[in-house]
Amino acid sequence: MGTEFLKIKECDEAIDIIRELFDNNLKPQSEEINVAEAYGRILYEDVYSRMDFPPFDKALKDGFAILAEDSFGASEESPNTLEVIDFLEAGSTTDKKVEKGKCIEISTGAAMPEGSEAVVMVEYAEKFDGKVNLLTTATPSQDVAKKGSDIEEGKLILKKGDFLNPGKIGVLLSQGFENIEVYKKPTVGIVSSGNEITLQGEELEYGKIYDVNGGMIKNDAVSCGADAKFLGVMRDNYDEVKDKITESLKEVDILFCSGGTSAGLGDVLKHVLDELGEVHIHGISVQPGKPTIVGVIEGKLVIGLPGNPVSALMIFNAFVAQPLSKLAGIEKEFESKIVRGVMTRRIHSQVGRMQYQLVKVDGNNVNPIFKDSGAIFSLSTADGYVKIPKLVELLDEGEEVEVYLFN
Repeated sequence: MGTEFLKIKECDEAIDIIRELFDNNLKPQSEEINVAEAYGRILYEDVYSRMDFPPFDKALKDGFAILAEDSFGASEESPNTLEVIDFLEAGSTTDKKVEKGKCIEISTGAAMPEGSEAVVMVEYAEKFDGKVNLLTTATPSQDVAKKGSDIEEGKLILKKGDFLNPGKIGVLLSQGFENIEVYKKPTVGIVSSGNEITLQGEELEYGKIYDVNGGMIKNDAVSCGADAKFLGVMRDNYDEVKDKITESLKEVDILFCSGGTSAGLGDVLKHVLDELGEVHIHGISVQPGKPTIVGVIEGKLVIGLPGNPVSALMIFNAFVAQPLSKLAGIEKEFESKIVRGVMTRRIHSQVGRMQYQLVKVDGNNVNPIFKDSGAIFSLSTADGYVKIPKLVELLDEGEEVEVYLFN
């Protein structure tokens, strides 16, 4: 008996349904975390500066804080001589004031003392017996960072949706932020299914294969901003699949089940979803990846990916990565990285469903990768894919195509 797909959808329709299911059942949430631990997280709200930065006029060089006019006309041949009345290190203060004929020796980063308006670098000064000869002229504000010159109080410094890299974390720390509100990572679980699956580290019996999709899809979900975990393997047994899904959904909001998605012998996922919730998609008119299931159980998404690694990865990236990333606060156009090139070989496509053809890009050449959907090595060599519309039977050698690069 052939495979029966009861709710097969066209690609565009499937994309819309999946995005709608994400929007209706899963809302972005926030959490407060320590700024120093925030690398890679996504800001949940706009951030405004709490204070001016620098919070005071500060010296940018080691030297002498002076009145600018006390240096006018100074040169190596005819230096101006000032009295040195104090020394300031970064973090220290003084109650002494710079007046005409007097200066204060200062270190980089120290607050400029009252009355001073410029710094003469130590390289252009000669200190002796409590005095200093200035060997050059300084202009007002020379080698001085003015208060608020970098950041003014109340200024928008980071925007909602910003990716917190080391530079942005530094800005937050400079403003005294200890904690910050970020998008909470969506909780994602991955379960591999199939009687043939063996985990790495276990003895591989004849007729068995090592699990690929569990770790692969987990890392793809992590790249989309999720808190993803591999939850193990379940066999093609109705009760085991039902129990595994029920227990897994206590831990996560989105569950990916790899394998067990068609209606063939031993594939029971659809029947479990029918009992526990509702199936919204059972089959997508796409190659590879037709036997894909999407369902909802008590407000949580269960997505059945094909067992073949190429199919699983293609379906994840083409249909799930965008709404999952959006839920994590990552707004990006997943199909913005497009390059054009020329096909080096002819591709025959099955009329009636969209085909995603893996390709490798070499300059202007687009080389199709002719492997079946269970071929692992093709995943490591592919740069992206070419979309072949469902009514197109042939892409000819020399034809210009658009390549959607993997993100």
